[in-house]
Amino acid sequence: MKYAVLIYSSNEGSADPADRAVYMELSERETTIGGAQLQPIATATTVRVRDGEALTTDGPFAETKEAFGGFYLIDVANLDDALEFAATIPAARNGGAVEVRPLVTG
Repeated sequence: MKYAVLIYSSNEGSADPADRAVYMELSERETTIGGAQLQPIATATTVRVRDGEALTTDGPFAETKEAFGGFYLIDVANLDDALEFAATIPAARNGGAVEVRPLVTG
């Protein structure tokens, strides 16, 4: 089953070389089929459409203490395997959160 593993960090990326090594190892696993680290939140542009007109705002949608920093797409046997994968992500133990969501297939 395919899952999106969404990484929310309380900081803009870890400078710890050990954490970076973990992220690289996860990206190289056979079960990892995609993913990416995002640029810092300050580079974001938010788009809203009001009355048929696209309005853009520099920066993130809302101020939060956790920011979406990246994701993995994984293909594993079940939710337990996906949760095990997510638990190894450094952000999960460094004050952030990791959300696991199954992909819609059909």
